[in-house]
Amino acid sequence: MASSKKYLDFILEQLSDLDDVTYRVMMGEFIIYFRGKVVGGIYDDRLLVKPIKSAITYMQKVSYELPYKGAKPMLLVDDVDNKEYLTGLFQTMYNELLMLKKKNN
Repeated sequence: MASSKKYLDFILEQLSDLDDVTYRVMMGEFIIYFRGKVVGGIYDDRLLVKPIKSAITYMQKVSYELPYKGAKPMLLVDDVDNKEYLTGLFQTMYNELLMLKKKNN
């Protein structure tokens, strides 16, 4: 099942206090970036983030889910209605995330 644009718009609105949150469509789902770093994505209308130490420590409830069959488990963010919590999660994760390398064309 592909994720809806409506759910993406809701998540982007919840993250609107942060600068430079972008997304990319990939096979009916959405990859979420924060300042050029992949934080996670929206899969089947669920926000999943990378299972890094800072996210695990920040989240009160840790639940691992697969974004799609054959993928590595990610953390389910179930408190997406709490804007402050969500922006805090992204800010907490930022320094631990890897920067994407630019492709040479």
